[in-house]
Amino acid sequence: MPLYEYDCEDCRTKFDALRPMSKADAAIQCKNCESMQTSRAISLVAAFSRGDGGTSQAVAGGGCGGCAGGTCGTCGMH
Repeated sequence: MPLYEYDCEDCRTKFDALRPMSKADAAIQCKNCESMQTSRAISLVAAFSRGDGGTSQAVAGGGCGGCAGGTCGTCGMH
C-alpha cells in the first residue's frame, strides 16, 4: 500500500497515511485534531544511485504525474 501525505486545513498539520490507491483522494481524518478538512499533499522523493565510476548521484522526483520530472504546466510545480 502506498504512503500518502496529507495537509489539515484546520490545524495546519501534515501527516502520513498508508492507503490503497483507490482511496488516495478520499476524505481522511486528521491525526492531530480529528478534522475532516484535509487534502492530499504533493510529496517529493529523492533517491541515490551509482553513476559512472561508482560515484553517488542524487536523483530527485515528485510533482504531478503529467510532468514526469520535466517542465509541467498542469501542476505548476516545475
